[in-house]
Amino acid sequence: MIAALSGKLIEKNANSVVIDVGGIGYEVTIPLSTFYSLGDLGSDVSLRIHTYVREDALQLFGFGSAPDRTLFLRLIAVSGIGPKLAVAMLSAMGSGEIVSAISSDNLAALTSIPGIGRKTAERMVIELRDKIADLATSESAAVAGANGSYGDGSEALDDALSALVNLGYQQKAADKALKKAVQEGTELSVQKLLKRGLQILARS
Repeated sequence: MIAALSGKLIEKNANSVVIDVGGIGYEVTIPLSTFYSLGDLGSDVSLRIHTYVREDALQLFGFGSAPDRTLFLRLIAVSGIGPKLAVAMLSAMGSGEIVSAISSDNLAALTSIPGIGRKTAERMVIELRDKIADLATSESAAVAGANGSYGDGSEALDDALSALVNLGYQQKAADKALKKAVQEGTELSVQKLLKRGLQILARS
């Protein structure tokens, strides 16, 4: 079972990366918290990995920090939460916010994530409240330090919209949130647009 990968970053998207390890390219699904911390194409990258095996597929999920991977594993242990939904949660809120929401019984915050209904949120609180005390309660500092720009911003907008739709948001709502982010003067980079777009969607 693959537990970690270290190699060259040869492809980078908001929801996935391809890492070249000894001439073999591994496609890895990632949350936005990990995407924010990635370097440029061609740079060295090291991710903690969870290998998800099904009858018809083998899928790799990657994380930039051990706490993120640990939280992911605890989330998928909850009935009704699969790997894809757990990644969507880490993308929409960040590990620190999720830990805080579960610890404080903040069901409103948890149910603001697409795919998380009230029953699932309640189940998370009941099953995980006493199992997450060891996890950090603040988001990765790497998020705040990540930048990156894409020309006139059109490609960044397209990538950000695609990422939000893949996270479960309706395209119309995601597009509206991104346009509002641009009108507010948000930097035209995928990272900044996604972060602000998610904040707007969470309040809508």
